[in-house]
Amino acid sequence: MSWSIDSLTMLQVVGLTLLMSVGMACFANPHRAFDRLVFGLFAGALLLRYALWRTGDTLPDPSHGVASVWAYLFYTFEMISIIYTLAAIAVMVRRRNNRAQADAGEARLRAAGVRVPAVDVFIATYNEDWQILEKTIVAARAIDYPHVNVWVLDDTRRDWLRDRCADLGVLYARRPDNTHAKAGNLNNGLKLSAGQTNAPYILVLDADFAPQKNILYRVLGLFAEPKVALVQTPQFYYNADPIQHNLGASDSWVDEQRVFFDVFQPSRDAWNSAFCVGTSFVVSRKAITEAGGFPTDSVCEDIHTTYLLRRGGHITRWLNERLSVGLSAEGLVEYINQRGRWCLGTLQVALLKDGPLRGEGYSLLDRLHYLHGMLHWFGKPFLLMMLVAPVLYWYFGIAAFYTTPDQFLFYGLPALIAFWFYGPWITERKTLPIFTEVTQLVAAYAVTATIISACFRPFGRPFKVTAKGLDRSKVVVHWRLAGFFIALMLFLQAGAVNSVLHADVNASTVFNLVWTLIALLLNLAAIMACVDLPRLRREERFPFRVATRWRAGAHEEDGQFVDISLSGAALRRGPVMPAPGERIRVLVPEVGWVPAWVARHSKHRLCVHFDADETLRHRLIALIFSQAPNNIPTKARPLRAFRQLLRLAGLPLSSTR
Repeated sequence: MSWSIDSLTMLQVVGLTLLMSVGMACFANPHRAFDRLVFGLFAGALLLRYALWRTGDTLPDPSHGVASVWAYLFYTFEMISIIYTLAAIAVMVRRRNNRAQADAGEARLRAAGVRVPAVDVFIATYNEDWQILEKTIVAARAIDYPHVNVWVLDDTRRDWLRDRCADLGVLYARRPDNTHAKAGNLNNGLKLSAGQTNAPYILVLDADFAPQKNILYRVLGLFAEPKVALVQTPQFYYNADPIQHNLGASDSWVDEQRVFFDVFQPSRDAWNSAFCVGTSFVVSRKAITEAGGFPTDSVCEDIHTTYLLRRGGHITRWLNERLSVGLSAEGLVEYINQRGRWCLGTLQVALLKDGPLRGEGYSLLDRLHYLHGMLHWFGKPFLLMMLVAPVLYWYFGIAAFYTTPDQFLFYGLPALIAFWFYGPWITERKTLPIFTEVTQLVAAYAVTATIISACFRPFGRPFKVTAKGLDRSKVVVHWRLAGFFIALMLFLQAGAVNSVLHADVNASTVFNLVWTLIALLLNLAAIMACVDLPRLRREERFPFRVATRWRAGAHEEDGQFVDISLSGAALRRGPVMPAPGERIRVLVPEVGWVPAWVARHSKHRLCVHFDADETLRHRLIALIFSQAPNNIPTKARPLRAFRQLLRLAGLPLSSTR
């Protein structure tokens, strides 16, 4: 059924939607539950209005053959995305902040002095370089807490690592094989530590995540709540992820997981449905032991751990504080493989007999929240279908849905406007058009492939560790993924031009031209994201604006740090500057006088390279990584991000391998 929409009515609806969206985005407060409810209801109602219209008025007769199949397939995945979004809006109405409980717990523990429960720190490692592991081990030893036992769980059986651990005074464990990958490694640590240190709580860290000094004082107080068996903290990164880096937005765009960690997990926590994310969490030894240890049936032992504990009546709490810093995936291949593994693990847990969809002991809300998490992955193919749809229309006349442009503007545009304003508002500028879509698009390719393959063989796949610390000094084009987007872009351009030149330009043509233009922009950005640009810095730098002094021979001068890394620092330029190459000593707070040499100086800065021995290097690690300041943005800077994207798009690609 279709009818023409009066232009004035359409303009009134769109204008009113825009006015209300702008008003709520400017004056509503995302930290107030009532405001989240009102804006969520507004955006959700318009999205539901669109979904009802799509269902009732835009589907073709099933007898149309291939065209019908495509239209119904497109509709199915679009509805999955809409249902996921509507459920997310409902979940985000609630939000839990555990800072007050953490404050009270820290005060209680500090008042108890040394009479506090011991903690075993498990550092799970598989083949990581010492340059990565060293930061985590030294930062773990620097944790501000009376009773900490650091265990390095080595699943590569390296003798040199065993010797290094002995030198540093930390415990070392290995096993004869790699059965069950990370979960098996953790269970081996659980077993061995039970016979030696047997601390009642266990802090689990990935090999590349350095804990902050106060992590245990902040986390352990939340276990005062009787049902809590695991407390999870968010992952923060001290390097830009591949999308940030490749799109030139390392200083203006947030990493892809910030919405999940900073917005969605606090909301899930309010529903008692936050879940473990694999690192930087503390778990009760008693609870995990009674559950049979860390589960081994899925490649994602983290979310499975939460639901295994849930069956026993326990919950996972979320403490939304920056209590560890780690390495994000550095290359695009590692990035998308990581997302593929998370998708596969989610599907595997859903299929298990004791999982949240099939097992006993779960509440209806537990099952619904897990189902919602699955919809996140099942919605990814729709992003690719959005790009493919104009190609099918231009070349074969196959439409994704059957309507007129004025009807889409009447039903679809208000929903888009409301959600475009609601998203950045509820996430507090952690979503951004083009950047958010490209982040999802690049991962969608791997996730779609994972979903398809999991339909035939969901189990029996090896656990793949995300490689870190590889050589990133060259430009690398990932042609397999880039080729997909390049082909789409070429087909879109040719199809659109051919249609304009050889067909009547009517309202439907204009509608599809606009769709094609949007798809072209997304394709271009996705192609740019597929080019891994060099990472020239050996060590990531952190802002460090504190006073210092430097010495060159008998001369001593006051100064101030600008930033710092393990390999060097930048100081503000003073009236006297040592020459490039000159040997100096720099006073670093909490570290001491560090030998250095002058790399260069400019109009405003003096840049030095440290020449520290192991003792000074470990003091630097404890200073920088166990109390690391933010060096990666946590909120988007839209104008800067788009300016850098346009600048990068205008540059020719360098030679690639």
